[in-house]
Amino acid sequence: MADVRLDYAVPEKDLVELITLFYRFHADVPVFEDVERADYAQIRFVRARGAPEYRFPDGSVQQAADIHVLGPTCGAVKVRAPGPVDLFGMGLTAAGWSALIGSDASTMLNRTVDAMSVFGAGRLREVYDVLWVAPDVHACVATVTPLVQQLSQDRPAGTLHFMHQVDRWLADASYPQIEELAALTGLSRRQVERKCKAMYGAPPKLLARKYRALRAAVALASGDESANDLIERGFYDQSHLIREIKQFTGMTPRQFRAEPTLLSHLVTTQRTALGDKVGPLIGRT
Repeated sequence: MADVRLDYAVPEKDLVELITLFYRFHADVPVFEDVERADYAQIRFVRARGAPEYRFPDGSVQQAADIHVLGPTCGAVKVRAPGPVDLFGMGLTAAGWSALIGSDASTMLNRTVDAMSVFGAGRLREVYDVLWVAPDVHACVATVTPLVQQLSQDRPAGTLHFMHQVDRWLADASYPQIEELAALTGLSRRQVERKCKAMYGAPPKLLARKYRALRAAVALASGDESANDLIERGFYDQSHLIREIKQFTGMTPRQFRAEPTLLSHLVTTQRTALGDKVGPLIGRT
């Protein structure tokens, strides 16, 4: 088996509202190629023999800088990088996007940009150089945490409240209705749609499909639910279940359960193993 390793670290209390998970990835292979499921936005520090490449759901291909921001994604993304590859990254919650990036997330849906253009060079390059001598993911987190704290000093309470309501809506509802979300937040339907696009990168309906499909894929892979169970709780029929899971994971339900790619297997098993240490939108997807 290829020498590929993925380790996660749960953020400390002062960053848990902004960061989903920290992670360190290593692949000692000539070329690393795999598929990433749809996910939160990411900030990534990468060391490889050449530029990493992302092929997004719309077919567009972008090369990434060694320190880059990957916007939220609404479908499976093919990744390729000349190996060996070392990567340290962090997922951004909706509030984390607002606090660290600040721009409308929908303008970055299925896109990557050089992090230098967002944050400037300075501390980013200092952190980059130190990361590769850190012995493990926890040492990497200790290295990058002061930078994240410095970059995210503005944390509006209204932003956090909105994120909590949306995340609860996405995690709890088998058939999420935007009217329910509007009632939870006290905003109009139009305001909810606009704010979701700005913070999450996509409107509520697409977000609901995304997390419903990811949750279903993980439930199937773990054996917690059957296809029939899932159809009763949110999908029209088996064909609909297959199409949705394939769009957001890059694999059919059977492939995801019985023949997952190496990256998919690592992500699924390790994230679900975190259990109550993380929220349901992370641990169950």
